[in-house]
Amino acid sequence: MGRGNIYRRRVRIFSMAVIVYLDYKSVQQREKWTSKSKQSALWEKAHERNARRVLNLMIELEGLWVKLGQYLSTRADVLPAAYIRLLKQLQDALPPRPLEEIYGTIQKELGKSMDELFANFIDEPLATASIAQVHRATLLNGQEVVVKVQHDGIKTVILEDLKSAKSIIDWIAWAEPQYNFNPMIDEWCREAPKELDFNQEAENTRKVAKNLGCRDQYDINMNANRVDVLIPDVIQSTEKVLVLEYMDGIRLNDSEALEAFGVNKQKIVEEITRAYSHQIYVDGFFNGDPHPGNFLVSKESPHRPILLDFGLTKKLTTTIKQALAKMFLASAEGDHVALLSAFAEMGLKFRLDLPEQAMEVTTVFFRATTPANESYKTMKELTDQRVKNMKVIQEKMNLDQKEMKRFNPVDAFPGDIIIFGRVLNLLRGLSSTMNVRIVYLDIMRPFAESVLSGYINRGPSVNSRWIFDTPVHSDVEAKLRQLLIELGSNDKILGIQVCAYKDGEVIIDTAAGVLGKYDPRPVQPDSLFPVFSATKGIAAGMLHWLVDNGKLKLDENVANIWPAFGSNGKDAIKVHHVLNHTSGLHNAMADMNQENPLLMLDWDQCLDRICRSAPETEPGKEQLYHYLSFGWLCGGIIEHASGKKFQEILEEAIVRPLHIEGELYIGIPPGVESRLAALTVDKDELSKLSGLTSRSDLPSTFQPQQIVQSATSFTPLLNALQVRRAIIPAANGHVSARALARYYAALADGGKIPQPHSSASEPSLGSHPHNPEFSAPKITANERGWRPKRMTIPLINRTNDSEDLEANRDGFTRIPTTDSSSNYSSFNSSSNVDRDSRTHSSTKIFDNPRIIDQFLGTGEYKNFALPSGGFGLGFKRFSSIDGPTLVFGHSGMGGSTGFCDVTNNFSIAVTLNKVAIGAVTARIVHLVCSELNIPVPADFTRFAAAPRGPDSESNYASPIIN
Repeated sequence: MGRGNIYRRRVRIFSMAVIVYLDYKSVQQREKWTSKSKQSALWEKAHERNARRVLNLMIELEGLWVKLGQYLSTRADVLPAAYIRLLKQLQDALPPRPLEEIYGTIQKELGKSMDELFANFIDEPLATASIAQVHRATLLNGQEVVVKVQHDGIKTVILEDLKSAKSIIDWIAWAEPQYNFNPMIDEWCREAPKELDFNQEAENTRKVAKNLGCRDQYDINMNANRVDVLIPDVIQSTEKVLVLEYMDGIRLNDSEALEAFGVNKQKIVEEITRAYSHQIYVDGFFNGDPHPGNFLVSKESPHRPILLDFGLTKKLTTTIKQALAKMFLASAEGDHVALLSAFAEMGLKFRLDLPEQAMEVTTVFFRATTPANESYKTMKELTDQRVKNMKVIQEKMNLDQKEMKRFNPVDAFPGDIIIFGRVLNLLRGLSSTMNVRIVYLDIMRPFAESVLSGYINRGPSVNSRWIFDTPVHSDVEAKLRQLLIELGSNDKILGIQVCAYKDGEVIIDTAAGVLGKYDPRPVQPDSLFPVFSATKGIAAGMLHWLVDNGKLKLDENVANIWPAFGSNGKDAIKVHHVLNHTSGLHNAMADMNQENPLLMLDWDQCLDRICRSAPETEPGKEQLYHYLSFGWLCGGIIEHASGKKFQEILEEAIVRPLHIEGELYIGIPPGVESRLAALTVDKDELSKLSGLTSRSDLPSTFQPQQIVQSATSFTPLLNALQVRRAIIPAANGHVSARALARYYAALADGGKIPQPHSSASEPSLGSHPHNPEFSAPKITANERGWRPKRMTIPLINRTNDSEDLEANRDGFTRIPTTDSSSNYSSFNSSSNVDRDSRTHSSTKIFDNPRIIDQFLGTGEYKNFALPSGGFGLGFKRFSSIDGPTLVFGHSGMGGSTGFCDVTNNFSIAVTLNKVAIGAVTARIVHLVCSELNIPVPADFTRFAAAPRGPDSESNYASPIIN
C-alpha cells in the first residue's frame, strides 16, 4: 500500500466520521422542533441513512473496518435495527478476492502447485471475511477440508487502519468526553495483529479443542462443567494459509435452515455461552471474537455448536482469571467487599469511593440477555440509570456541567477486562440476534466457582505455598507451621495468622491459607481479619488510655461525662461498672439485634438506644457478659470524655504509637478491601453446640443456641461492605495478628512499646499508611459545660467546598458529608488534637506504673471489679491450671484471640476466617505455650484432647463465648 493510498484511505475515514457526527448533531437539534409523534421516524431515517454510509465505506475499505462492522452487527441489544440489518452483510458476504490471488498465496505458502495439493478445489468461496477468504476443497487422500487464505497485503491495511481508528477515538473522546473508548482501542491495537499469523491461529485452535475436550465428548468421566461443542481439526498451516477439517453446518443467521433441521436455538446459545465460560474461567484462554460468522450448528442430531476462527485469543494469568471469577461471584452474591477486592486484583481503579455504583454497573454487565425486540426498552433503562448515577456524582462532587462532561470515574482500565467485556457483549448480541434469553448468572456460576474452589480446596498437602513465605523466627514457629499444615490438611483451617512476642521480641509471625471461600489469594502478614469480640480488648485499652491521660476517672459516674446517659435509672452506673461488665446493661442492644441487625450500623442511633436503656441488675452486683452493649458504652464514654471521634482516639492512643498503621481498624476505611479475609462457617464444628444447655454467666439473649444461629446466619451479613465500614466497637475490629499481638505485647510490659517488628516480614508492619479524617462528635453546650478543662473542640473555617474533595493515599476521592454518623469526613484529625492533652513518652503508651492492676481490677483497683468474676476492667482474666500467672486478653466469636501473659512477658494473637468453636486456636495456644514452658491458660486447655466427661459441654461452649 503506497503512501498515496494510505492518505486517501485516512481522508475517507475521517470525512465519514465527521459527516455521521454532524448528521446526528443536526438531528438532535431538529428533534427539539419536531412533534413527539414524528420524533421516532426522524431518528429511524437518520439511523438508516448513516448505517448505509458506514456499510458502504466498510465494504470499500475492508480490513479492520469489516472487523468492526462484524462486531457492531452483533450488538442488537444496543444498536438501532438499521445498523444490525445492514451490517450483518459483513459477517461472511464480502466481495470475493480474485482466484489468481488465492491460488498464488496458496502455492507460495505451501510450496506446491494446486494439483499437487488438492484432488478438488471449489472456486466459489464459502465465505469472504475481513482478513481471509475460505474455500472448500478435497485433499489427495480424499479428506474434505476448508482452506483459509489471507488477503494479499491485508497486514499493512490492518496496521494502518488501527492508527486511523486510534485517531478517531481520540477525537471522539475530545468532542464527547463521556464516550472515551481509548482503553478499548488500545487493547485492540495490542491484540488485533495476532490474527495475521495463521500458524498462531492453528496452535490456538488445537489448544482450545484440547481444553474443551472436543475429541472425547462421550468419555465416561464427563463432569458437570464439560461442554458439548465441536472444533475442526487442524490439517496444515503457514503464516497466510490454514487448512482445517471440513464440518458441514448451518450458519446462525440462516433462520430457515435452523428451523428446518429442528435446531433448538436456546440450547445452542446456552452451549456456546458454556463453552466461553469454560475458556475464560477454567482454562484462562479464550477466543476473543465470538460473532455469528464464527459459529455453525452441526446438521446431524444432536445439533451441536461448531466453533470457528481462533485468530484473536486472550491468555489470562491465574491472578486475573481468579479475579474475573471473583468479580462474577461477588456480583451474583451482592458482595461489595469481594467486588472491590476483585477490581483491585485485576488493576481496575476508580477515582471515587462509590461501591454501590460499582456493584450496579457490574450487575448490569452480567445481566440476563434480552431479545432484540426488547433492546430499546433495556437500553433506555440503562441510559436512564447511567444519567442518574452521574448526577449523584456531580452533586456530591459539586461539578458544573462542563467539568462533569469530562469527568471519568475510572482511573485505570486493564486490557484483560476489555477483551472479556467484548466477549460478553458479543455473546449478548448473539443472544439478541437469535432472539433467545440467556441468564449468565445461572450458566457461568458453576465455572466461576470451580476455578476458585479448585485453588482453595487443594490445601497444604498439594500447595507448597500454603504457608506464606516469611522467615522462621524460632523453633517453636517451625513446629507451629507443621501443626498448621496438619490442621489445614484436615480442612480445619481456611486462612489464619499467628503472631507471638516473648520478652518484647517477635518469635512467631506466620500466615497461611487463603483469604476466603471464593478468594484463593494467600493470606499474608498484612491481611485483615474480622475478630469480633476481640475488639473489646482494644476498646477497653482506649478507655484506659483516657484515664491515664487524666480525661476520665474509673469511679466517675458515666452520666457526669455523658448527661443523656443518666436516664432510666442509670445515674449510678460508673465507668468501672462498664469495664467490669457489671452495669446491668447486658441486654441493652438485644432488641435492636433482633429487630434489624443493620440498625447497628448507625452510630448515633446505637448511642441513643444505650441512653434509653434501663439496667436489669444493680450496678456492681452481678457480672453478666455485655456482648454488644459493651462497645457502645465504651464508645459513648470515649467520645464524650475526649470530645473526639472514636476512631481518632483509636489512632492517637494505639495505632500511631505502636506503628501498626493500616493493620488495625474498627470500621474499615475505603481502599483496604483487597486485604480483607472473608468469613465462612465450619458447620460441622458449630453443630457440636446445638444441644448445649444454658449458661448462667451469659445474658438470656446470648446463650449457646443463639450464638450458633448468629454465627451461621449472620456470616454473609458480616462480610458485607456496609457492615465492615461501620463502627461497632464491640465486634467489628479488622486486624492483622501481628498488630493485635504487638498491642498485647505492649500491655504485657506495662505499656512499653516493643522493639520494631522484624523487617524480614514483607510487607513490613505499618507499611500501609492511612490518614483517616474525622469530624468532632456533636456535643451540646450543656455537655461542654461539664468538662471545660478536659475537652477542646477547635473550630474549623471552611471557605471553599472544593477543599473537601481530597484524594487520600488509597487513591479514592473522599466525598464530604455532613452526617454525624459518618466514619470519615472532611476534618483533618491532626487539627483536632487536644492541645491540653498530656504527651506520652515515645517509648510508652501508659504512664501509670500500676497499669496492669488497672487492667485486671486488682491491687488498689480491686474494689472496681468483682473478685470472683471472669472479667477485670475490660479484659478477660485467663486462669492457669499450672500456677498463678497474670494473663488477660479477649477472644472473639469463631476463634480469633489476643492475650498476654504478664508473668512471662508473652503475648500472642490468632486471627482466622473459618468461624468455629475455637478448637484450632486452642491447639495453637497449647502448642506454643508448651514449647515455651509457659502455663497454658485454662480457656485453651480444653481442646488439647477430645473433651470427655460431664464438663465436655462447657468445654465446647466456652471458647466461642468471649
